[in-house]
Amino acid sequence: MSFTFNFDVQLPTKCQQQENQPEDGKQDSEPVPGHTITTQAELLKAAVEHFLPATPHSLLNNVVSETITIGTLPPINFLNESVFEQTANERDDNEKIFSRTAVQGSDLISGVYEGGLKVWECTYDLLELLERDGETFAEKTVLDLGCGAGLLGILALKRGASQVHFQDYNSTVIEQLTLPNTLLNCVVEKEEKGRKGKKPGKQQNKDEIIIKEEENRREEGKSELKNKQKKDEAENGRPAKRHALDSSQHPNLSRCRFFSGDWTTFLERILKEDPSPKYDIIFTSETIYNKSYYSALHNTLHRLLAPDGIVYLATKTHYFGVGGGLHLFEQFVVDKGVFDMDKLWVVDHGLQRHVVAMHFKTKDKY
Repeated sequence: MSFTFNFDVQLPTKCQQQENQPEDGKQDSEPVPGHTITTQAELLKAAVEHFLPATPHSLLNNVVSETITIGTLPPINFLNESVFEQTANERDDNEKIFSRTAVQGSDLISGVYEGGLKVWECTYDLLELLERDGETFAEKTVLDLGCGAGLLGILALKRGASQVHFQDYNSTVIEQLTLPNTLLNCVVEKEEKGRKGKKPGKQQNKDEIIIKEEENRREEGKSELKNKQKKDEAENGRPAKRHALDSSQHPNLSRCRFFSGDWTTFLERILKEDPSPKYDIIFTSETIYNKSYYSALHNTLHRLLAPDGIVYLATKTHYFGVGGGLHLFEQFVVDKGVFDMDKLWVVDHGLQRHVVAMHFKTKDKY
């Protein structure tokens, strides 16, 4: 599977039925030329909460990972993108996004796949800004909206956030990338703490220790998974159910939740909870590439941001071939009159990129 800077945007996606509609639901302008307006049922992708499998370490079987370290930030581990692409045909994919992106050679296919398998440049920009500004996330609730690999949410988890929720359009992205990446960081962190707690003994090559531990973990995971599958098949003919991981094994994971689906259905699902969460920090990186999504995105930010919260938006100035970009979204936000926007950083090398902060206007705090 080869990713290229190429987009297939012939089909409408993510809540296009909300385009050009104010939040009271009344139509106040004509549809954008060149976009097909279809029914809500045809466009919405139901929100689903995802859990770790019965044998969570099976997610890390035969994975090849890499680590990014930026300044004083804690190291963030994630599945190697090249290896992930090469092994895509071995992975579960009910949405068929691996095969379709391979055939079409596209970074996104509207309404099918929204780019979550790739770590985009603006995510790294936002990580650098967070390192520069020294955000610690201590006891804060965080939403990584359009999370993809989940690097931003993982950083918040490592730096003390009380809750981190991850959301992406595609269930395949959550199950095959976000969940494994989050688990990987919890496992590595636990192993590092374990090694630091041991009394010094005979010196052994650090790489050999890590490799041996990884081999043992893989074998244990394979054995546990096989036994669990046999037991379930014998009892009810169904594969192992997914459930939450024992928090005593990896306590950080008890602070995480994972969702897939359209922003509108995700918002509806979250608002039904009692109490429904309000997030102190919302990350959203490379999500304003298509202006058809702006209403759903804005509504989600409006309803879920805490009164004194902040949205960190990382974006390119313009997305060629799709039509969205910062200036269009800025105008959309101004017209709504809910948020103020502050430009925190402009990256001029390559395609111009920005990191922007959004917060409620004073009169809109509640």
